[in-house]
Amino acid sequence: MQIDKLVRDVKEKGPVCVGLDTQYSFLPEFLQKRANTKGKNIFEFNKRIIDATVDVAGCYKVQIACYEALGLDGMQAFASTVQYAREKGAIVISDIKRGDIASTAGQYATGHFTGDFETDFITINTYMGSDSVSPYYPFLEKGKGLFALVKTSNPSGKEIQDLKSNGKTIYQHMASLVDSWGSAFIGDEGFSSIGAVTGLTYPEEFESIRHLLPKTFLLIPGYGAQGGTGKDIATFFSEGVRGVVNSSRALLTAHKGKTEDEDFVNYTREAVIKMREDILSCLQ
Repeated sequence: MQIDKLVRDVKEKGPVCVGLDTQYSFLPEFLQKRANTKGKNIFEFNKRIIDATVDVAGCYKVQIACYEALGLDGMQAFASTVQYAREKGAIVISDIKRGDIASTAGQYATGHFTGDFETDFITINTYMGSDSVSPYYPFLEKGKGLFALVKTSNPSGKEIQDLKSNGKTIYQHMASLVDSWGSAFIGDEGFSSIGAVTGLTYPEEFESIRHLLPKTFLLIPGYGAQGGTGKDIATFFSEGVRGVVNSSRALLTAHKGKTEDEDFVNYTREAVIKMREDILSCLQ
Protein backbone atom coordinates (compact mmCIF):
# COMPACT_ATOMS: atom_id res chain seq x y z
CA MET A 1 0.00 0.00 0.00
CA GLN A 2 1.27 3.45 -0.90
CA ILE A 3 0.25 4.82 2.50
CA ASP A 4 2.80 2.49 4.09
CA LYS A 5 5.55 3.76 1.82
CA LEU A 6 4.54 7.37 2.52
CA VAL A 7 4.65 6.83 6.27
CA ARG A 8 8.05 5.12 6.05
CA ASP A 9 9.47 7.84 3.79
CA VAL A 10 8.27 10.55 6.17
CA LYS A 11 9.87 8.75 9.11
CA GLU A 12 13.15 8.37 7.21
CA LYS A 13 13.40 11.70 5.39
CA GLY A 14 11.18 14.03 7.40
CA PRO A 15 7.63 15.39 7.13
CA VAL A 16 8.19 17.94 4.34
CA CYS A 17 6.03 17.76 1.24
CA VAL A 18 7.55 19.81 -1.57
CA GLY A 19 4.68 21.42 -3.44
CA LEU A 20 5.43 21.59 -7.14
CA ASP A 21 2.71 24.18 -7.72
CA THR A 22 4.96 25.69 -10.34
CA GLN A 23 4.17 29.01 -11.98
CA TYR A 24 6.39 30.27 -14.76
CA SER A 25 7.40 33.36 -12.81
CA PHE A 26 9.01 31.08 -10.20
CA LEU A 27 11.64 29.88 -12.67
CA PRO A 28 15.10 31.46 -12.53
CA GLU A 29 15.94 33.70 -15.46
CA PHE A 30 18.31 31.24 -17.11
CA LEU A 31 15.43 28.80 -17.55
CA GLN A 32 12.86 31.39 -18.57
CA LYS A 33 15.20 32.50 -21.37
CA ARG A 34 15.62 29.01 -22.82
CA ALA A 35 14.18 28.58 -26.30
CA ASN A 36 11.73 25.87 -25.27
CA THR A 37 8.02 25.82 -24.55
CA LYS A 38 6.95 26.97 -21.11
CA GLY A 39 5.95 23.41 -20.27
CA LYS A 40 9.37 22.01 -21.09
CA ASN A 41 11.10 24.69 -19.02
CA ILE A 42 8.77 24.06 -16.09
CA PHE A 43 9.52 20.36 -16.21
CA GLU A 44 13.26 21.10 -16.26
CA PHE A 45 12.77 23.31 -13.18
CA ASN A 46 10.77 20.60 -11.40
CA LYS A 47 13.25 17.90 -12.38
CA ARG A 48 16.16 19.82 -10.89
CA ILE A 49 14.23 20.45 -7.66
CA ILE A 50 13.34 16.76 -7.36
CA ASP A 51 16.97 15.75 -7.91
CA ALA A 52 18.14 18.22 -5.26
CA THR A 53 15.59 17.29 -2.58
CA VAL A 54 14.53 13.67 -3.04
CA ASP A 55 16.67 12.55 -0.09
CA VAL A 56 15.24 15.16 2.31
CA ALA A 57 11.60 15.42 1.22
CA GLY A 58 8.93 13.02 2.44
CA CYS A 59 6.95 13.38 -0.79
CA TYR A 60 5.90 15.76 -3.56
CA LYS A 61 2.56 17.40 -4.30
CA VAL A 62 1.79 18.54 -7.85
CA GLN A 63 -1.05 21.06 -8.23
CA ILE A 64 -2.72 20.35 -11.55
CA ALA A 65 -4.17 23.86 -12.04
CA CYS A 66 -0.70 25.30 -12.59
CA TYR A 67 -0.28 22.94 -15.54
CA GLU A 68 -3.83 23.05 -16.93
CA ALA A 69 -3.39 26.80 -17.33
CA LEU A 70 -0.78 26.14 -20.03
CA GLY A 71 -2.98 23.76 -22.03
CA LEU A 72 -1.54 20.62 -23.61
CA ASP A 73 2.02 21.85 -23.13
CA GLY A 74 1.37 22.25 -19.42
CA MET A 75 -0.29 18.88 -19.08
CA GLN A 76 2.72 17.22 -20.68
CA ALA A 77 4.84 18.94 -18.02
CA PHE A 78 2.44 17.65 -15.36
CA ALA A 79 2.68 14.08 -16.65
CA SER A 80 6.47 14.26 -16.98
CA THR A 81 6.84 15.68 -13.47
CA VAL A 82 4.67 13.01 -11.84
CA GLN A 83 6.39 10.24 -13.78
CA TYR A 84 9.89 11.52 -13.02
CA ALA A 85 9.31 11.88 -9.28
CA ARG A 86 7.86 8.38 -9.06
CA GLU A 87 10.79 6.98 -11.08
CA LYS A 88 13.09 8.51 -8.47
CA GLY A 89 11.27 6.47 -5.83
CA ALA A 90 9.26 9.34 -4.33
CA ILE A 91 5.60 9.32 -3.37
CA VAL A 92 3.55 11.80 -5.41
CA ILE A 93 0.29 13.43 -4.42
CA SER A 94 -1.61 14.84 -7.39
CA ASP A 95 -3.55 17.80 -6.06
CA ILE A 96 -6.64 17.67 -8.26
CA LYS A 97 -9.45 18.17 -5.68
CA ARG A 98 -12.07 16.28 -7.66
CA GLY A 99 -15.54 16.37 -6.14
CA ASP A 100 -17.97 14.44 -8.30
CA ILE A 101 -19.87 11.17 -7.89
CA ALA A 102 -20.64 7.84 -9.53
CA SER A 103 -19.27 7.17 -13.03
CA THR A 104 -17.67 10.62 -13.27
CA ALA A 105 -15.64 10.03 -10.12
CA GLY A 106 -14.74 6.61 -11.51
CA GLN A 107 -13.33 8.26 -14.62
CA TYR A 108 -11.28 10.65 -12.49
CA ALA A 109 -9.94 7.65 -10.60
CA THR A 110 -8.99 5.85 -13.81
CA GLY A 111 -7.44 9.01 -15.25
CA HIS A 112 -5.14 9.60 -12.29
CA PHE A 113 -4.46 6.11 -10.97
CA THR A 114 -3.56 4.64 -14.38
CA GLY A 115 -2.07 5.83 -17.65
CA ASP A 116 -0.15 9.00 -18.45
CA PHE A 117 -1.04 10.75 -15.19
CA GLU A 118 -0.66 7.79 -12.84
CA THR A 119 0.10 8.92 -9.31
CA ASP A 120 0.12 7.52 -5.78
CA PHE A 121 -2.45 9.76 -4.08
CA ILE A 122 -4.99 12.32 -5.21
CA THR A 123 -6.85 14.98 -3.29
CA ILE A 124 -10.65 14.88 -3.42
CA ASN A 125 -13.52 17.03 -2.15
CA THR A 126 -15.95 14.73 -0.36
CA TYR A 127 -18.49 17.35 0.70
CA MET A 128 -20.97 15.58 -1.62
CA GLY A 129 -20.88 12.66 0.81
CA SER A 130 -19.97 8.99 0.51
CA ASP A 131 -20.94 8.85 -3.17
CA SER A 132 -17.93 11.07 -3.88
CA VAL A 133 -15.43 8.68 -2.28
CA SER A 134 -16.76 5.16 -2.90
CA PRO A 135 -15.91 5.12 -6.66
CA TYR A 136 -12.23 5.22 -5.65
CA TYR A 137 -12.42 2.11 -3.46
CA PRO A 138 -11.36 -0.35 -6.21
CA PHE A 139 -8.11 1.58 -6.59
CA LEU A 140 -7.58 1.80 -2.82
CA GLU A 141 -7.82 -1.98 -2.72
CA LYS A 142 -4.88 -2.01 -5.16
CA GLY A 143 -2.82 0.25 -2.91
CA LYS A 144 -3.56 3.79 -4.12
CA GLY A 145 -4.55 6.56 -1.71
CA LEU A 146 -6.69 9.65 -1.20
CA PHE A 147 -6.55 12.85 0.80
CA ALA A 148 -10.03 14.17 1.52
CA LEU A 149 -10.68 17.82 2.33
CA VAL A 150 -11.63 18.20 5.99
CA LYS A 151 -10.54 21.64 7.26
CA THR A 152 -9.01 23.85 4.60
CA SER A 153 -6.48 26.65 5.12
CA ASN A 154 -8.29 29.43 3.23
CA PRO A 155 -9.99 32.18 5.31
CA SER A 156 -13.46 31.81 3.79
CA GLY A 157 -13.56 28.06 4.44
CA LYS A 158 -15.19 28.87 7.78
CA GLU A 159 -18.27 30.18 5.98
CA ILE A 160 -19.36 26.56 5.53
CA GLN A 161 -16.94 24.32 7.41
CA ASP A 162 -17.45 26.09 10.76
CA LEU A 163 -21.24 25.92 10.69
CA LYS A 164 -22.67 23.70 13.42
CA SER A 165 -25.03 20.76 13.26
CA ASN A 166 -25.96 18.67 16.31
CA GLY A 167 -23.37 20.46 18.39
CA LYS A 168 -20.43 19.82 16.05
CA THR A 169 -18.93 21.83 13.21
CA ILE A 170 -19.29 20.62 9.65
CA TYR A 171 -15.54 19.91 9.49
CA GLN A 172 -15.78 17.79 12.62
CA HIS A 173 -18.58 15.79 11.01
CA MET A 174 -16.39 15.41 7.92
CA ALA A 175 -13.44 14.23 10.03
CA SER A 176 -15.64 11.52 11.54
CA LEU A 177 -16.80 10.44 8.09
CA VAL A 178 -13.23 10.27 6.76
CA ASP A 179 -12.26 8.10 9.74
CA SER A 180 -15.22 5.82 9.05
CA TRP A 181 -14.58 5.54 5.30
CA GLY A 182 -10.93 4.81 5.89
CA SER A 183 -11.44 2.01 8.43
CA ALA A 184 -11.49 -0.65 5.69
CA PHE A 185 -8.13 0.43 4.26
CA ILE A 186 -5.67 0.36 7.17
CA GLY A 187 -2.08 -0.41 6.18
CA ASP A 188 0.74 -2.15 8.02
CA GLU A 189 1.98 1.18 9.43
CA GLY A 190 -1.37 1.74 11.15
CA PHE A 191 -2.78 4.43 8.89
CA SER A 192 -5.60 4.40 6.37
CA SER A 193 -5.24 4.88 2.62
CA ILE A 194 -7.82 7.65 3.02
CA GLY A 195 -5.99 10.60 4.52
CA ALA A 196 -7.23 14.09 5.34
CA VAL A 197 -6.33 17.61 4.25
CA THR A 198 -6.22 19.75 7.38
CA GLY A 199 -4.93 23.32 7.14
CA LEU A 200 -2.29 24.65 9.50
CA THR A 201 -3.53 28.24 9.51
CA TYR A 202 -6.06 27.56 12.30
CA PRO A 203 -4.15 25.64 15.00
CA GLU A 204 -7.05 25.46 17.49
CA GLU A 205 -9.40 23.95 14.92
CA PHE A 206 -6.55 21.76 13.73
CA GLU A 207 -6.18 20.38 17.23
CA SER A 208 -9.94 19.95 17.75
CA ILE A 209 -10.16 17.12 15.22
CA ARG A 210 -7.10 15.14 16.35
CA HIS A 211 -9.14 12.64 18.38
CA LEU A 212 -11.54 12.16 15.44
CA LEU A 213 -8.77 10.93 13.12
CA PRO A 214 -6.81 8.29 15.08
CA LYS A 215 -5.82 6.25 12.00
CA THR A 216 -5.71 9.08 9.46
CA PHE A 217 -2.50 10.42 7.93
CA LEU A 218 -2.63 14.12 7.15
CA LEU A 219 -1.69 16.38 4.28
CA ILE A 220 -1.17 19.74 5.96
CA PRO A 221 -1.13 22.94 3.87
CA GLY A 222 -0.59 26.41 5.29
CA TYR A 223 3.10 26.30 6.27
CA GLY A 224 5.40 29.15 5.31
CA ALA A 225 3.81 31.63 2.91
CA GLN A 226 0.39 31.09 4.52
CA GLY A 227 1.70 31.67 8.04
CA GLY A 228 1.95 28.22 9.60
CA THR A 229 5.02 27.20 11.65
CA GLY A 230 6.47 24.13 13.29
CA LYS A 231 5.04 25.20 16.66
CA ASP A 232 1.52 24.98 15.24
CA ILE A 233 2.05 21.28 14.51
CA ALA A 234 3.66 20.27 17.80
CA THR A 235 0.50 19.40 19.74
CA PHE A 236 -1.08 17.47 16.89
CA PHE A 237 2.10 15.43 16.52
CA SER A 238 2.52 14.94 20.26
CA GLU A 239 2.24 11.17 19.85
CA GLY A 240 4.50 11.00 16.81
CA VAL A 241 4.59 12.32 13.26
CA ARG A 242 1.29 11.51 11.62
CA GLY A 243 1.25 13.66 8.53
CA VAL A 244 3.22 15.55 5.94
CA VAL A 245 3.46 19.33 5.83
CA ASN A 246 3.26 21.00 2.44
CA SER A 247 5.03 24.14 1.33
CA SER A 248 5.04 25.31 -2.26
CA ARG A 249 5.76 28.95 -3.00
CA ALA A 250 8.26 29.44 -0.16
CA LEU A 251 10.36 26.52 -1.42
CA LEU A 252 10.03 27.12 -5.16
CA THR A 253 11.03 30.77 -4.85
CA ALA A 254 13.73 30.36 -2.19
CA HIS A 255 16.33 31.47 -4.75
CA LYS A 256 14.65 34.77 -5.58
CA GLY A 257 16.81 37.75 -4.70
CA LYS A 258 19.85 35.48 -4.44
CA THR A 259 20.44 33.90 -7.80
CA GLU A 260 18.83 33.47 -11.21
CA ASP A 261 21.32 30.84 -12.35
CA GLU A 262 21.74 27.07 -12.18
CA ASP A 263 22.65 27.12 -8.50
CA PHE A 264 19.02 27.99 -7.62
CA VAL A 265 18.43 24.43 -6.39
CA ASN A 266 20.92 24.95 -3.57
CA TYR A 267 18.52 27.46 -2.03
CA THR A 268 15.55 25.15 -2.50
CA ARG A 269 17.35 22.29 -0.78
CA GLU A 270 18.46 24.59 2.04
CA ALA A 271 14.86 25.77 2.51
CA VAL A 272 13.55 22.19 2.64
CA ILE A 273 16.13 21.22 5.26
CA LYS A 274 15.39 24.34 7.31
CA MET A 275 11.66 23.60 7.19
CA ARG A 276 12.26 20.00 8.23
CA GLU A 277 14.41 21.12 11.16
CA ASP A 278 11.80 23.69 12.23
CA ILE A 279 9.07 21.05 12.34
CA LEU A 280 11.12 18.33 14.02
CA SER A 281 12.67 20.67 16.60
CA CYS A 282 9.20 21.53 17.87
CA LEU A 283 8.38 17.86 18.40
CA GLN A 284 11.22 17.19 20.82
